[in-house]
Amino acid sequence: MSLFGQDRSFLEALSPQDRRALLAEGVPRVYEPGTVMIRERDTSAYVLALLSGWAVVSVGTERGARLILALRGAGEVVGDLAAVDQGPRSATVTALGRVRAVSVTGDRFRRFLAARPHATSLIMRQLSTRLRSADVERRSLASETVLQRLAARLAELAERAGRPGPHGMVLEIPLPQHDLAAAIGATREAVAKALRQLREQDVVRTGPRQVVVTDMEALLHLAQGRGARPAGPAEKSPPGV
Repeated sequence: MSLFGQDRSFLEALSPQDRRALLAEGVPRVYEPGTVMIRERDTSAYVLALLSGWAVVSVGTERGARLILALRGAGEVVGDLAAVDQGPRSATVTALGRVRAVSVTGDRFRRFLAARPHATSLIMRQLSTRLRSADVERRSLASETVLQRLAARLAELAERAGRPGPHGMVLEIPLPQHDLAAAIGATREAVAKALRQLREQDVVRTGPRQVVVTDMEALLHLAQGRGARPAGPAEKSPPGV
């Protein structure tokens, strides 16, 4: 399961000429933290090309809760599905921090793709990747524990958006507990319990809006459903015990 898109974003994969052409089709927008940029089930069709900051992609559940599907950052586009199929919005996109973007109307985005087969291929590949990720996510929710899913999310955040600190890898996208819960399909109480387990095993440290991964190897083992650390020779039980 993954909160992030492909390693190379849509804007990065475009040629410099095509990238300039796409951005010239739109108008600049700035979204403050917590602002809804796109709303689920809305019938608008504009596309947002993100220039800086992070945005959260989420959907509502039948129980009234929220499930976070992805994080989108600079170079990525959001809202492209509705622009391509002209259907209602499939998810809500909210600014996690301050976000700068360029808004392109659905009509202009479709014309841009129609004139550039390579860009169309990139969008199709992006949609395919997101569909596959959703399939993996469904299997994860059905078969993995809260601790496993949380460990996997934290490991991914550390690998994709972390910076080295004096005590380990500091997460540059410090999601609060309720967002971590929404990112793994669990309750906030269950996430608090799992975080306590990780702290007790010296795998992470937490503070106000901060998570530091102190033992990445142990975190990855937990994400795979194994113990925090592989048993060394001295930890293995002697024969016959």
